[in-house]
Amino acid sequence: MGPPSKNARTISQEAFDELVKENIEDLGMDPTEALEDAIQTLTLQGVDLSGIVTCVPGEGNVRENLVIKCLERLEELGFDNNGSNEMAGLFDQLAGLFSGVEGSGNVAIGVRNGGVELVCPICSNIPIGSEKVLVSALETLALLIHAATSNEVVKELFMELKIDELILEALNIDRVKATSEVYGYARRFAKIGIARALVESLRAGLTSPSLVSASIALKAVAVNDEICKSIAESGGIDAILKCIDDSGEQGNKIVAKTCCSLLSKLAGCDSNKSAIVEKEGMNKLIQLSARFFDDPPVLQEVMSVFTVLCLRSPDNAARAMEAGAGDLAIQVMEKFSTVQQLQRNSCLMIRNLVARNPENRQVSLHAFFLSCSTSTGRLYFLFLLSYCCSDSPKSRTAILNCGTFSHVRLNFATLQNYSS
Repeated sequence: MGPPSKNARTISQEAFDELVKENIEDLGMDPTEALEDAIQTLTLQGVDLSGIVTCVPGEGNVRENLVIKCLERLEELGFDNNGSNEMAGLFDQLAGLFSGVEGSGNVAIGVRNGGVELVCPICSNIPIGSEKVLVSALETLALLIHAATSNEVVKELFMELKIDELILEALNIDRVKATSEVYGYARRFAKIGIARALVESLRAGLTSPSLVSASIALKAVAVNDEICKSIAESGGIDAILKCIDDSGEQGNKIVAKTCCSLLSKLAGCDSNKSAIVEKEGMNKLIQLSARFFDDPPVLQEVMSVFTVLCLRSPDNAARAMEAGAGDLAIQVMEKFSTVQQLQRNSCLMIRNLVARNPENRQVSLHAFFLSCSTSTGRLYFLFLLSYCCSDSPKSRTAILNCGTFSHVRLNFATLQNYSS
């Protein structure tokens, strides 16, 4: 059962119970008939009954509803380390009730009875080291949020909760944790809709105080192609590219670096590569690099995105060359000759630009060699040359002896001397 429309009439639990009672006492109906009549009458009148506990008076009590009982017990516990196991069990029970056969009805009951307002502060106060409770609480909260997306108050509570920071805590990004466990948590978060919620944070753009942490959290959750694709389908790529554009215009280096890092992770999914290119992502990245050409960390992330976009994709490599990615790598090598990571990233990007596009090799390798003003740069060039010509020793000889390199009298042994 989805959230009620803005024009739907509502009724309180007390008013509903009173109507059933009147049917019994004033109209002489039996309890079952009284309940059915109340439901039918209110439905015909356009009253939204989502979240109402419909039980026959005398045969059940609203307070005996399992959802309400769990919420009441959670409220009693607050957060006490001694009760963490019980709390985790209660959250798991709620998640089961919300996702079971009668899940839509149960989650509506949870929302109507203050579930979001209760679970939000509990999540905020769960101490470090209680990942099991936190993961269970976030799963419950995600199910509640999904049913209450039309409620602006709920959205505000959700933002105040700083869900992105809680996810990073659960994934233990800053502490040693088994990779399989982190992977499992990330998949669980994605399954319950956390990734979609984080995309919503990105949609708010640079006005959102949680944009950077939400981007970092989303990157942590994107652990496989399925999740990366779902993020794109939720509008994630559009939101990221918009943030990249805005960060360049506003000179926000932190947002630019973080969003490029996230885009690089999502580009690992082949279907996302096409989406990024079709949405003029390459041109946006070139524009961003021009705006932050004095900032190596931003340039490093930009080149990482190009490297991933061109991996195993000759078409993307051709379009990247047209957009100016090759020129960017060369310019960066010349300007930041002592920044080793940038030189390495330039090499990797050039490698993917030419690996399956032989027509790009001679001009790219020549220019790239001339830009290598340090021994480290020439060492990377040596690796690049070896990679591009690994299919045949004759290919390497042809490139070294061609007119492109003849004026510098280049040969493989000389390259080794340069790199030493």
